Amino acid sequence: MSAMSVLVVVSLTLVALAGTAVVISNAPQRQAVTLAFFGLTLTVLFMTLQAPDVALSQLGVGTAVVPLMVMLAIRTTRGSREEEEKDK
Repeated sequence: MSAMSVLVVVSLTLVALAGTAVVISNAPQRQAVTLAFFGLTLTVLFMTLQAPDVALSQLGVGTAVVPLMVMLAIRTTRGSREEEEKDK
């Protein structure tokens, strides 16, 4: 087995473990953080598979932007719920 094959197997295993961690997480904040880690593991996998353009896109979008948008959505919905409870 070549060194490249070993790296691909290790990367795929990390992606599988990170994906499982995202699914198992109960709290939305934890899911956002584990989603960022999942994006990072996908970036490593894409680099291992010699796709630097896809890895760069994944790093920007999947690791930074999507988890940030999820956290902002959680904060916004919780803020509006608290305001509704105060009005009652």
